[in-house]
Amino acid sequence: MKDIYTIKEALQKIEHYCAYQDRCHEEVISKLREMKMEANEIDQIISQLITDNFLNEERFARSFARGKHRIKHWGKIRITNELKLRKINQTLINIALKEITPEEYEENFNTFTLKHWDSLTETNQMKKRKKFCDYFLRRGFESFLIYDRMKELEGS
Repeated sequence: MKDIYTIKEALQKIEHYCAYQDRCHEEVISKLREMKMEANEIDQIISQLITDNFLNEERFARSFARGKHRIKHWGKIRITNELKLRKINQTLINIALKEITPEEYEENFNTFTLKHWDSLTETNQMKKRKKFCDYFLRRGFESFLIYDRMKELEGS
């Protein structure tokens, strides 16, 4: 990486960075700091990126929520926590979570839990339950959903 960037060079580099995939402000600021940009230059670049629609927190939050749910099979709790970690405000988090329809959420959860339940080879029922619950709690699903689903799967 080059040592010193002009504002124009940095802007061009960051535009490519943002065009590749949606980014949050925090990621872009961090990247600009790595490029050793001054605080006032960072502010200038950020405002230009927002003006040119390279940077849009709502768009980032929406695509993040969709992707993490559909591809990584994360629950709403994990998605919310990860967005908070990226300093996304609660209003945008709520908008982002609306990207996942209740039907899609339930369908993905049911499919994924069935696969996981069947893949657990644990013979001790208590250990199997614990592994199942821990796994889906880590993935950020609501505990009441996990426990209800576990009872359903045990009964079948």
